[in-house]
Amino acid sequence: MVELNRIYTRGGDAGQTSLGSGDRVAKHDLRVATYGTVDEANAALGLARLHTEADQNTDEMIARIQNDLFDLGADLCTPEGDDRAARKNEGALRIVPEQVDRLEQEIDTLNENLAPLTSFILPGGSAAAAHLHMARTIARRAERLMTELATRENVNPSALKYINRLSDHLFVLGRHLNDRGRADVLWKPGQNRS
Repeated sequence: MVELNRIYTRGGDAGQTSLGSGDRVAKHDLRVATYGTVDEANAALGLARLHTEADQNTDEMIARIQNDLFDLGADLCTPEGDDRAARKNEGALRIVPEQVDRLEQEIDTLNENLAPLTSFILPGGSAAAAHLHMARTIARRAERLMTELATRENVNPSALKYINRLSDHLFVLGRHLNDRGRADVLWKPGQNRS
C-alpha cells in the first residue's frame, strides 16, 4: 500500500521526476507525458461520476475503471524489463488480460440494449455522457502516446489493449447514459453549409 506523508518533496523543482525504477527523467519525457495523460482521463471520469450517483451500476463500473487507470499509470511509470524496478517493487504492477476482458464483457452487455447508430454522434446529451466523451478523447490521446512510446521502449501489450478498449467502453457507456442512445446528439453532415 502507498503511504504519502508529505505531498511536496522539492525533488521535481528542477524539472525532473522519478520513474518507478528510481531513474530520474525530465517531466516532459514521453513516458511521463503518457502516464500523465492517463491521469487526465481518470480526472475526467471523476467529473462524470458526479452525474452518475443515481445509477449505482454505472458509478461502480466507472470506479473500477478509475482504479484500473491508477494500475495503468503504475504500469507505465515502471519501464518493462527494468530489473532494478522489479526488485524494488517486488514485481511491477502491470495491467493483466483479465482487466481487458472485463472491459470487453461490459461493452458487450451495454451494447445489447443500445439503439442502433444511424450517424456519428456529437459529444453531449446528458452531463454524464458529455464528461465520458471528454474522458474518451483523453484516453485516445493517451493511446496515441502509448503507441509512440512502444516504438521506442517496451510497453506491456495488455496495457495497450486496455487503453484501446477503454475508449470504446466510454463511448458505449456514454450512449447508455443518453437514454440507451435515444438521446444521442447526431452529426448532420454539411448541415451548416449554404
